[in-house]
Amino acid sequence: MLLQDKVVIVSGIGPGLGQELSTLSAKEGASAVVLAARTAARLDAAEQEIRDLGLGTRILKVPTDIADPEQCQRLADRTVEAFGRIDVLFNSAYDPGSFEPIDQADLEGWRRSMDVNFFGTMQLTQACVAHMKESGGGAIVMIATMVEHKPLATQGGYGSSKAALRNATKHLALELGQYQIRVNSCHMGWMWGPAVEGYFAWQSQATGRPQEELIADVSRNIPLGEIPDDGDCARAALFLASDYARVVTGAALDVNGGEYMPI
Repeated sequence: MLLQDKVVIVSGIGPGLGQELSTLSAKEGASAVVLAARTAARLDAAEQEIRDLGLGTRILKVPTDIADPEQCQRLADRTVEAFGRIDVLFNSAYDPGSFEPIDQADLEGWRRSMDVNFFGTMQLTQACVAHMKESGGGAIVMIATMVEHKPLATQGGYGSSKAALRNATKHLALELGQYQIRVNSCHMGWMWGPAVEGYFAWQSQATGRPQEELIADVSRNIPLGEIPDDGDCARAALFLASDYARVVTGAALDVNGGEYMPI
């Protein structure tokens, strides 16, 4: 059990990676899973999926917009009030912004992405770190993106916000190591789940090409030959949160089927 008896917070709960992280945390032995998202209905769906496992995992639902520092503090405080500590924080909440060429971009969309992806994530991290220090340590996993390393047209705003977070992650790892708090990032590439399914459906309608053909075009650039499933990507993030990675901090784990390989 990778997260045996851990108290885990997952931000950005919703169909896809956020819900995969919360359900997998329960499967891997977490004693408590705290669900956070702006939309309360998404928390209900994630709660039911965990309860259906029949593991007796304790669950706390806290509707949270991480762009609001007071809501971030409330999430951290309520977790400690209910369960006594915070062992793991998965920073999965994000705002993709609007997809458009940079020379035509409305930079207000960039600011919105930055408010959530960078400042929001940092606000939630600060709120949780204070409690982690008191309890003697913890693990923070930033859900990052391959777009930071391999630019993708029209995603400049999203990629820039996540690149800023990656730099902050390194500094956090340096500064928090003395408190036994590890901070790492997991860089997802193409990830099969509701968002990508919707993208291919839209592309198929816009281009008139079959979805299978569009998916094959993407898969050709992935050495493993397929778009990674969001559940498999969640497993990689869980490794960084687990004690198997107890001497890993400041690391960037690429989870993309080999599409991007740093040298």
